[in-house]
Amino acid sequence: MVTTSGVISAAGLILAAIFAALAVMPLLYLAQIGCIIAVGVLIGTLLVRLFLVPALLLDLGPRTWWPTRLPGDRNCPDSAPAPAAHAGDPGRTAAPAP
Repeated sequence: MVTTSGVISAAGLILAAIFAALAVMPLLYLAQIGCIIAVGVLIGTLLVRLFLVPALLLDLGPRTWWPTRLPGDRNCPDSAPAPAAHAGDPGRTAAPAP
């Protein structure tokens, strides 16, 4: 979130400005649609992105990143190694070494 938040927020503000430009159109329905979408994008960019997402991440805690480790992941020291397949039968696992 830290690396993408500035880009996403800037894109949301630019998109809101583009839709707000429709508000000056002489056609009433385009002006209404432009205002409604611009307000919706601003709410999504400012309120949801700044307040709701961080609050949800704090509330969920580690459950936010539920696939934190995969079985047999060699990069994660807490994960158990995956059982090695038997050379003759790919469906069976090898017997543990004594």
